[in-house]
Amino acid sequence: MKLYMKAIILIPLSLGLYLFLLWGSYHWITGVLLSALLGLALVCIAFNIMHDACHGSYSSKKWVNEFMGLSMNALGSNAFIWKIKHNVIHHTYTNIDGIDDDLANSVLIRMCNTQKWKPMHRFQFIYMYLLYAISTLAWMWGTDFVKYFSKKIYRTPINKFPLQQHVIFWTSKLLYLFFYVAIPVYFIGWQPWLTGFLIIHVVMGVALSFVFQLAHVVEKTAFEYVAEKPKIIASEWAVHEIKTTSDFAPDNKVISWLVGGLNFQIEHHLFPQISHIHYPALSKIVRQQCELFGLPYNYYPTMRQAICSHVRLMKQLGRP
Repeated sequence: MKLYMKAIILIPLSLGLYLFLLWGSYHWITGVLLSALLGLALVCIAFNIMHDACHGSYSSKKWVNEFMGLSMNALGSNAFIWKIKHNVIHHTYTNIDGIDDDLANSVLIRMCNTQKWKPMHRFQFIYMYLLYAISTLAWMWGTDFVKYFSKKIYRTPINKFPLQQHVIFWTSKLLYLFFYVAIPVYFIGWQPWLTGFLIIHVVMGVALSFVFQLAHVVEKTAFEYVAEKPKIIASEWAVHEIKTTSDFAPDNKVISWLVGGLNFQIEHHLFPQISHIHYPALSKIVRQQCELFGLPYNYYPTMRQAICSHVRLMKQLGRP
């Protein structure tokens, strides 16, 4: 019930904010604040509903997971492509440069030592916030289409793209334009729409980027590299996941609720098909087992400490 309550709260909240921004009467400052709140509500849907559903851990019924997973499409992206990118590639080859698409976001940002250094990277710890702010727009209207037309996620081919998924891809993209662009522009005008639309995406982009960066791109996590030829990783899969992943703010219940338990990223990577509401209990067991087998258990007590670690690492990676 704890899991389903999130959907009962977040989905009506998002719809209510959307409708009020279209037809309500309010001051422009209120509009800015409500747009930011809508962005937060939408990204919380991604963390708490979409993420579990696409991993098959939202319900024991497959059709429920498939249906709730389409919330990814309602947010502007594509669940089918994301499952391959995230569930298959990222969860199998976490932090392996050359395979993990999460490390190959852009040449503008250097996320591990094996990536080519460019002079502009000296300032990436400053301009990365701008990249994070526009990341969802670039994802929905850039990289989704690159993956769709190339039938490849970084270096991994998409072997099968069923006809049904082609229909869902184009239908959901058109519906997104209709509900997030056409209708708002018609009712409130293009300038208020553009302001609110950008605020929504800035909030979503920054939140999504930081939550996932704090899980993998911090000082405590390990990175691997693979070139064109396959490389055998010395560690077994579970050990590799532990070394390349980090938890943050494990005792902060508010953050845990908002980010859908993704602050317990080690537990999520070890047990991706278990609902995030069980991660706090699992973390105690995982930590004990890491101590027993002499493995690192990477975590930061607070979110602030994790953010500082990420910023320091990005600054270090900006040096040649």
